[in-house]
Amino acid sequence: MFKDIQWPASRVYKSHSNWLPFQFYLDVLSEAKQLDLYLGYFSSTAINYLSLGFAKFISSGGTVRIIINDVLSSKDRNILKNIKDGKLYQIPFDINNFSELYARLNDYDIHFFNCMGWLIQQGRIEIKAIRPKAGRGIAHYKSGIFSDGLDELAFSGSCNFTAAGLVNNLERLEVALGGDSAASAVRIEEDKQEFAHVFAGHADFVEYLDVEKIKEAISSNFGKSDIDELLMQEEELLERKRADFSGVKMQDVICSTKLKIQKLLDTPCFPAGHEPFEYQKNAYHDWCKRGYKGIFAMATGTGKTITALNCLLNEYQKNDQYQAVVLVPTRILVDQWAAEAKSFKFKEIIKVGEKAWKAAVQSKITQVSFEIPTSYIIISTYAAFNKKAFQTLLQGLDRQTIIIADEAHNVGSPLTSKLLPSLSFAKRIGLSATPKRVYDMEGSDKMEVFFEDTEPYTCTFTMEEAIDKNRLSKYFYYPYLVELQPQELEKYTEISEKLAKLFFLGDIESNERAKSLLMDRKRIIHKAAAKLDTFRDILKKIHQQNGHFNYTLIYAPEGYYSDDEFPFDEEFNDLDEENRVVDYYARIIRRNYPDTTVTQYTSETTDKENVLKQFARGNIDMLLSMKCLDEGVDIPRTQQAIFCSSTGNPRQFIQRRGRILRRAEGKDFASIYDMVVIPSLQAPGANFDMEQSLVKKELERVVHFAYMSMNKYTAIATFEQVCEQYNLNLDTIHLELQ
Repeated sequence: MFKDIQWPASRVYKSHSNWLPFQFYLDVLSEAKQLDLYLGYFSSTAINYLSLGFAKFISSGGTVRIIINDVLSSKDRNILKNIKDGKLYQIPFDINNFSELYARLNDYDIHFFNCMGWLIQQGRIEIKAIRPKAGRGIAHYKSGIFSDGLDELAFSGSCNFTAAGLVNNLERLEVALGGDSAASAVRIEEDKQEFAHVFAGHADFVEYLDVEKIKEAISSNFGKSDIDELLMQEEELLERKRADFSGVKMQDVICSTKLKIQKLLDTPCFPAGHEPFEYQKNAYHDWCKRGYKGIFAMATGTGKTITALNCLLNEYQKNDQYQAVVLVPTRILVDQWAAEAKSFKFKEIIKVGEKAWKAAVQSKITQVSFEIPTSYIIISTYAAFNKKAFQTLLQGLDRQTIIIADEAHNVGSPLTSKLLPSLSFAKRIGLSATPKRVYDMEGSDKMEVFFEDTEPYTCTFTMEEAIDKNRLSKYFYYPYLVELQPQELEKYTEISEKLAKLFFLGDIESNERAKSLLMDRKRIIHKAAAKLDTFRDILKKIHQQNGHFNYTLIYAPEGYYSDDEFPFDEEFNDLDEENRVVDYYARIIRRNYPDTTVTQYTSETTDKENVLKQFARGNIDMLLSMKCLDEGVDIPRTQQAIFCSSTGNPRQFIQRRGRILRRAEGKDFASIYDMVVIPSLQAPGANFDMEQSLVKKELERVVHFAYMSMNKYTAIATFEQVCEQYNLNLDTIHLELQ
């Protein structure tokens, strides 16, 4: 904060004195949160002096507004060769010669531009370029207003923003501190109003120049480093700069700035350039109010992981240590959680299953037993958590450890729920887009008892809210009705006749024989051969609209075609004898669109993480999966999805939709293509009540998708005839679901 800075009593900095202008910028950049700068001469050779402290500034959440003029030093004029008829017409960087400028930059210059690029990419810098109207004179400002969030200061001086002006010339810089006097406060307010007037484009005495090209050039050539890399670069450059100063005061200032940077590198914080959303802040406060126990029911893609880690961060800031056990369904989610935790600068991360993980956990247990403050985040799959070895280790951890259960419905599974009574951790967070266990109320109850939470849960953030608040992408929904072929309809009818007989005996869902028959019928719908033709139609539509299949995700049906289900088509003749359904969908893509890169993502995929990276980079056009992408996998760049597998399980289709709607750069909206199989009431043996119940279940998915889509009315119009035939109403189903 500014109050912690040692200021000259006169509030004046002068070259060749004990209070150098360079010290002012280094001190203030290390503490400021907002910079409003008027720049006079702006030389590229000055950048290496201004760059130091810049990374510290942006890491602390700093934002910048700059007004620059169109005058360069003579050296820069020669570098940029941007002079016409003896006058300079462009702002500081000639984009056509940017590569020439880049080649001349030293390490300090590159660091400065990396910081600028980072700010541009994060939307935390605004630039205005001006010159006096009619080309008379120059915009010769050398002043600014800085804020640390509480206090403000204004400065002005004779020194230009050139290397000579900051270091070599006999220059003078005067500072007005807000708390010094009434006169200082008045001056700061006047400077703020003047800056705001010019920055807003209202000054009639200057001409405003276009800066978009310069921002594009800086952003595309720089800004690739993350904030920790920028801080480490700055720390190294500060050490190298020490040799330029012999005075004790400047040595102390450089040393102090390095210590601040080191503290930033070592202290957990919210990922740089961001802050928690209001609903994420509220989740923490409500969790605390409920005794540090609760369920966060948040739509897929709205940042459940970040919300939980923010709770851990807040607890760290209170207790100066962080302790958590994170449970996830899959190994790939172990890695994703570790990556997210590192973005918060949590360093003590143990991934269960990696080499020496038991020894690492035991070391933490030893520290806990001797009451030595210790931090840790232990990340485990539910499978590893259920094993005796891990259960034994858990007993030695601090009782204040936060247990975070991702996809928390897994806690209610028969095996895991048995272990819950032995867990005495005082702080618990359950995360899930769909907390309730489908067809398992007992398991759902056990989960809610463990987290001491029931509906409405501690934190609820629905998909509708997320789309409305722009946390998830808007989307189009295109449902396709699929009919059963004669052979499939014959089997379907045969099973239906058996079910009809059982239907009159009572609740068919409690009858084991009926359950088995229902599953047989679902498999017929699941693998309906007509889906392959519908799949071709969908691919054709996408290709006609886009000309490509970039970022397309496909959910194919599970299982195998039996000999009598085998789709007889020359296209599939050379497939292996396994008759795996997913291979048929892959064959259609490769045969009809040979230039499209398609990769299967199944339980057999050995390099899952690399496959997802290649998909995100656009090196893989289409990802073909079954159930492997249902829980937690982060693939925000997905532009469109094709649902070929029918599922009435809300968890599955809600999770799948969430995969598609995550926001990403260059993604304005998403498209979902959904195959819906509706059996015919005309089939022999069909029972109206039974068929109506099953069709209603299928239409629940349609309602979930259609009613939040951008083309709601077009989507639901597809089912007018179906609803009439089965005496169903989509609006009524929607109200029931709500």
